[in-house]
Amino acid sequence: MDFLRPASWEEALAAKAEHPGAVPIAGGTDVMVEINFDHRRPEHLLDLNRVGELYEWEVGERSVRLGASVPYTKIMENLRGELPGLALASHTVASPQIRNRGGVGGNLGTASPAGDAHPALLAAGAEVEVASVRGTRMIPIDAFYTGVKRNALAADELIRAVHVAKADGPQQYSKVGTRNAMVIAVCAFGLALHPETRTVRTGIGSAAPTPVRAEVAEEFLTAALDEGGFWDNGKIITPSVAKQFADLCAAACNPIDDVRGTASYRRHAVGVMARRTLTWTWESYRGTAARTEGVA
Repeated sequence: MDFLRPASWEEALAAKAEHPGAVPIAGGTDVMVEINFDHRRPEHLLDLNRVGELYEWEVGERSVRLGASVPYTKIMENLRGELPGLALASHTVASPQIRNRGGVGGNLGTASPAGDAHPALLAAGAEVEVASVRGTRMIPIDAFYTGVKRNALAADELIRAVHVAKADGPQQYSKVGTRNAMVIAVCAFGLALHPETRTVRTGIGSAAPTPVRAEVAEEFLTAALDEGGFWDNGKIITPSVAKQFADLCAAACNPIDDVRGTASYRRHAVGVMARRTLTWTWESYRGTAARTEGVA
């Protein structure tokens, strides 16, 4: 196994173009596990640790450009206000040591359905910035996951950054695991309210071959909030609406039975998380509306 160690982004792209099968490694929290268990034995490892720009982020007027290697700890410490859903997801990642090393780019590159960042990125409607010596392109997060541990990257492309709109409303994240730390998700759920467009978005992890959105559930809830005037009147969402939303989220799953949980349990848990996160986000929205608009 050869070890490639570029000193700049341009050198990294050139190395990837010359060796399309090279596996990028930055935090190494996913790649090294696969290598140690002999699940992967690439001819080349492409070490990106010296590419400083991958560890930078920029907060713009409406969005955050997050370098692919920005550690989860930095997201938790610096971007909680702008990216609350992703910050909550970052809290659930493994241990402090891994949160200090791992970044969103690694989750995206591995594209495991159990990756902790995926539901939050789906709910926020992120875009993935990828590049090669041929140029740069933006991939909407909805089009990024193409199969089990497969993504839309071309063989010569690397993930450079993730662009995430700054939250315009409450966001939540929930995860079920077999223990409280250092755990791969049995299933996970992200929810974001977008008051500016009066829409909602979801993200489901570890309950289908890829991370997915519950689009039918989103459409139902968006219509229910609009028809009931909830965005304006700030009323509590009725139990029937919350239940229907939860049922539709559970129906969006296509899980398997494995050592972490059964398919039926995953569907049930996703429904529970959907109902709870809806309650939490809506209560937060009502509280904000009450303070700014005098909603009772």
